[in-house]
Amino acid sequence: MKKWVGAFAAALGGLDALVFAGGIGENAPAVRTRICDGLGFLGIELEEKHNSANAGVIASETSRVSVRVIRTDEEWMIASTVCGVLV
Repeated sequence: MKKWVGAFAAALGGLDALVFAGGIGENAPAVRTRICDGLGFLGIELEEKHNSANAGVIASETSRVSVRVIRTDEEWMIASTVCGVLV
């Protein structure tokens, strides 16, 4: 994951935000910590208290990059898309 984040950050010329979503992204603070460790050079700093609580924003106040946990509902999105196609 670190390689992907670094590669995309390089391709984009930096990051404004890093978003964690889905089952692991939403519920695994240890995984988020492992991914973000060593990415401080990109401006990513986590607030461990918020990360551990699965808060919506887990970046520290001094982080140059917003780090967020976004809840997803894939089943609802699939159903919504199907209804849009059928109507």
